[in-house]
Amino acid sequence: MTLASLDTPALVVDVPRLDENLRRVAEDLAGAGVLLRPHWKTSKCLQVARRQRALGAEGFTCSTPGEVEALGEAGHRGLLWAHLPVGAAKVAFAVGAVRRYGTTLMVDSVEVAEPLAAALSEAGLVADLLLEVDTGLHRTGVDPSAARLVASGLRGLPSLRLRGVMTHEGHLYGFGAQRSTLDAAAVSSAQLLVAVADDLRADGHEIDIVSVGSTPGLAAGPYVPGVTEARPGTYVFGDGNQVRLGSCELSSCALTVLTRVVSSQREGTVIVDAGSKALSSDAVTAESGYGLVLGLDGAPLPDVSFARANEEHGFLVGRGTDGLRVGDLLRVLPHHACATVNMWSELVAMDGDGTYERWPVVARH
Repeated sequence: MTLASLDTPALVVDVPRLDENLRRVAEDLAGAGVLLRPHWKTSKCLQVARRQRALGAEGFTCSTPGEVEALGEAGHRGLLWAHLPVGAAKVAFAVGAVRRYGTTLMVDSVEVAEPLAAALSEAGLVADLLLEVDTGLHRTGVDPSAARLVASGLRGLPSLRLRGVMTHEGHLYGFGAQRSTLDAAAVSSAQLLVAVADDLRADGHEIDIVSVGSTPGLAAGPYVPGVTEARPGTYVFGDGNQVRLGSCELSSCALTVLTRVVSSQREGTVIVDAGSKALSSDAVTAESGYGLVLGLDGAPLPDVSFARANEEHGFLVGRGTDGLRVGDLLRVLPHHACATVNMWSELVAMDGDGTYERWPVVARH
């Protein structure tokens, strides 16, 4: 089979590129003695999870209850639910996830921990716990200066067993293409987390997990002495954001949306059959629109941009559109792979010999 045989739009994975991305990161981290607990929100695909596990991943990081459940029911363990379990429904789910899958949980305050601890105690369970630390993103996570106080408060909750500290260095996306500055910030973030871990150990806590997590920080942060695990997500596919950040090359990006030109009624504009329900406009740099337009060979089309979209139609503009005709096949590199995958029910996994499989996307919102 070839790309031309597929109906459009389609979310296509280049399997050889995917496998190379997985292999490279797994080998690099293993060589440094750092465990890999990849964030599964990027692929939401059990076929990808099996590949990651075969290469030594110790488990998976999950964002949603659906992700925890999908992986847990498939037999995967070593799961971390990296979400604050606030509210009765999430607390109840957390208790069930601990009971069924041994899931590790996350808190950033005693206020979050107390209802969780009470529910676990009532169920006769003890859960492993990571304390989330804010190392620069300023979203969730305890301020490093308050980490010892929160950890002290957790001591009074015997159904929670503090095992380590974690951070998501999402603030690295704000550095754009300033790669040396970004890497330095990743190192600083990891060093800050290690220092918090050392402080907690000095207070008598048994901290054996020091976990960093982001694809932009993957080249530097996990290799700071004292870091024990990394939780990258987007590395599996790459995307436009990562290319612009210098986290990967275009040639290693494994995920594209296949689309077809369906109309060319106006000069300087063609319409394709992939719109806002097929692609995320979530660009973390100054880039706008809905992704990078490529030919079938994967090379960017000169003077063509994906300017805007309706639900089922995309507007490609620029002088390069003059050479496009109705029926032409194109590929679009998404800005954000994670948000794009969540829009789809399946991935078309293309192997190097032209054969393909359809891999379900599960645990969608």
